Amino acid sequence: MTTPTAPRYAGLDGLRAVAVLLVVIYHLFPAWFLHSGFVGVDVFFVISGFLITSLLLRERPATGRIALRAFWTRRARRLLPALALVVTVSATLAWVIGGDVLVGLGRQVLGAATFSYNWTSIGAGASYFGSAEPELLRNLWSLAVEEQFYVLWPLLLPVLLLVKRPWLRALVALALAAASALWGFAVAGDALTRAYYGTDTHAFGLLIGVALAVGTGAGGRRPATGWTRVGMPVAGALALVTLVAVASVPGGADLYPAVPLAASLLTAVVIAAATAPGAWLGRALDVAPLRWIGERSYGIYLWHWPLVVLVTLAATGAFVDTAVPVAAGLAAGVLTLALSAVSYRMLEQPVRRLGFAGAGRALVARLRSTPVRRFGAIASLTAGLLVVGGTTAAVAAAPAVSSSEAVVEAGRQALTAASVAPAPPTGEGVSDAAPAPDAAATAAPDAAATDAADPDRLSGDGAVDRSATGADGRPRPPAPAAVDGTRVTAVGDSVMLASAAGLLARLPGVQIDAEVSRSMWAGDTIVQQLAAQGALREYVVVGLGTNGPVDAQALQQIYDAVGRDRTLVLVNAAAPRDWIAGVNSDLAAFAATHAGVVVADWAQAIAPHPDMLAGDRIHPGPQGGGVYADTVAAAIDGVANQRAEVRYQVELIRWAADEALRAAG
Repeated sequence: MTTPTAPRYAGLDGLRAVAVLLVVIYHLFPAWFLHSGFVGVDVFFVISGFLITSLLLRERPATGRIALRAFWTRRARRLLPALALVVTVSATLAWVIGGDVLVGLGRQVLGAATFSYNWTSIGAGASYFGSAEPELLRNLWSLAVEEQFYVLWPLLLPVLLLVKRPWLRALVALALAAASALWGFAVAGDALTRAYYGTDTHAFGLLIGVALAVGTGAGGRRPATGWTRVGMPVAGALALVTLVAVASVPGGADLYPAVPLAASLLTAVVIAAATAPGAWLGRALDVAPLRWIGERSYGIYLWHWPLVVLVTLAATGAFVDTAVPVAAGLAAGVLTLALSAVSYRMLEQPVRRLGFAGAGRALVARLRSTPVRRFGAIASLTAGLLVVGGTTAAVAAAPAVSSSEAVVEAGRQALTAASVAPAPPTGEGVSDAAPAPDAAATAAPDAAATDAADPDRLSGDGAVDRSATGADGRPRPPAPAAVDGTRVTAVGDSVMLASAAGLLARLPGVQIDAEVSRSMWAGDTIVQQLAAQGALREYVVVGLGTNGPVDAQALQQIYDAVGRDRTLVLVNAAAPRDWIAGVNSDLAAFAATHAGVVVADWAQAIAPHPDMLAGDRIHPGPQGGGVYADTVAAAIDGVANQRAEVRYQVELIRWAADEALRAAG
């Protein structure tokens, strides 16, 4: 019995092109206007739900059953060849580049091979929206969701077909879609990536496509009417424009699943309008360029993400993030189109047409053919063996943790070691937790700050120095200051934590409280707690600008908690993130308008030394931690030097006045 071929609906190739362009532009040019272009995946989901259900609805009346083996074989022919090529080539190139891009690659390859990428990523705690060290094969999560649908839906559809009326079937599918979306809302508040990756929390697009197929009787033909020829296409065109507008919404990830749900509903409207009998919208979407892209959209989707990660890493040494260089994005785009076109013609279409066994026999036939064809077959086999070997080597060489995780953990270990070490002679031991107040932690503020007219001068390190005058009594210039770490409290994020060893070496006895993913709001609470305990020291260093924009209220509250008798040192930020310039500007402006506040310019200090940073170009390695510590110490010593210079100038004026009076007398 012949199995019906897959139905072809006007406009769907063009809609696939729109979907893949939304995703590709979002990833390759993240600074452009498609801030929520990830909804292109949801467009694919609705198309898949509609097409697969339509195919199964056509097959059941024609054959009396759903041929599961034949269905799954067609899906395998469609999906596996391009997937295997992308995974092995990408992994091999990553092995050539080496470093952090290999982290977790074994899990990623396993997830790709078993169509469980979304769940393996959830289990590993990966983040879809994180950009510091993105996974090489991250985009395969959506393929996993679709393949899980392909496995389960043919088994469940007969249950839905027990409902006799099409509109009731559609209502059941929509109810399931609503349940998935509501579950997504519930989960997203605590675990955004879990909600985004989860098949249960992201099935609403597929189910909306199912509802459209069963509700419109997609398995059969419908008569054309004036509404289908004119009204529906107009509504569909408006929905398509609105879909692009939704893809442009800033911060759409924070609104999950609202934005993808809206995109899914709009896609259903576009499909209904494009596939309506006699509709002009389908023909408009099927223009040659869009149809060409749509036919290759699967390969384009697979190739674009690994390529932009690898191209950006090879060109800049940094991972792809919110500021992908335009040149890297263009290069990745060109390579994506070229490789997807070659894959479509040389691999995907032959396997779809001949099957796996037939394609294998064709390859054997080429080996027995003319020298030119034989050379091509041998070259293909050799390339296949090389990328399989490269993938194996890449998985074997993958480090257990990224370089940024390693330097942060090294900093944590340095703090732990310092916290259990014997107390130094000049002050208390150092801990990464807030210490109890004691004499060292609560040393009185610099006396010279409150009494510059004191005739007993202080040396640069704050000690009384009664011999700092020449033979004629003229005050001598102060020696350069070197503030001891026992007079410093430091509160920061993972950048400070990675620099802990450098801080402990440069400022022995420094009090450090640093943790990963800490914001200015968290720093406000910590500083206030230390102030309430009487544990704040003379110099309070705050380094909390890496993880997001600075909140002005939190910064002011930190300033108020530090008080006017201490110095607040704000460490600015250095990271390939779009908010960093604003953070540094805000910190500089705050220091300029508040007494007793200075900026430690970490951004300028580390800029000439990107090689001292981990692979994420954020966290300093051992040498970078030394630069961080030197930058902080220089800012603190600068304050002490400035105070000493003021004292010196006051004393010089007093000495000159005394000399003038003595000469006049």
